[in-house]
Amino acid sequence: MERDAIPQWNSDGVIPPVNVHDPISHDRSPYSVSFTDIILRFGITPRRQAILKGLLEFRSALYTVGLIRGFQWIDGSFLEDIERREERDPEDIDLVTFFHLPDGVTEEEIIRSAPGLFNHESLKSNYHVDAYFVRLNAGAPEILVDSAAYWYSLWSHRRDGQWKGFLQIDLSNNDDTVAQRNLDELMGGGDSV
Repeated sequence: MERDAIPQWNSDGVIPPVNVHDPISHDRSPYSVSFTDIILRFGITPRRQAILKGLLEFRSALYTVGLIRGFQWIDGSFLEDIERREERDPEDIDLVTFFHLPDGVTEEEIIRSAPGLFNHESLKSNYHVDAYFVRLNAGAPEILVDSAAYWYSLWSHRRDGQWKGFLQIDLSNNDDTVAQRNLDELMGGGDSV
């Protein structure tokens, strides 16, 4: 993967929400990238690498319970030049997992099989993810549109009102295998998930 698949931070230390050279194009937030793109771009400090390792482990846990189709929107200070902007490390990575529930399985069954996987505080402490979930095959399209509009409007701005971009990655065990190798390389050959 190329290191420039994700737009560079602008002067405010955020990913621009649109292509500044063609603001009406489809080249806009959420930018669809691979997990490897994220590793190569944001795995620049030991703290960021630890957060990415947690995200890989979280995704592996999703696959284990059968959540293998969908995508994730990634946001938060992790995507910002927060070290320069606020002189601190990112604490976690914010994400929403948009998922297809497997046929013949209920949400309750998934939750019972791995209750910690859906406990917000457990996810933050164990995986360094501030995670939320939206079911893609829940039925009424109005619910999905409402959820997508909420998350898009929330994540397209900083709390101070500044516009910013965010990323989208597919749920893909194959992509995660490549991403893990890249992260291991950045971390000096550490253990894989």
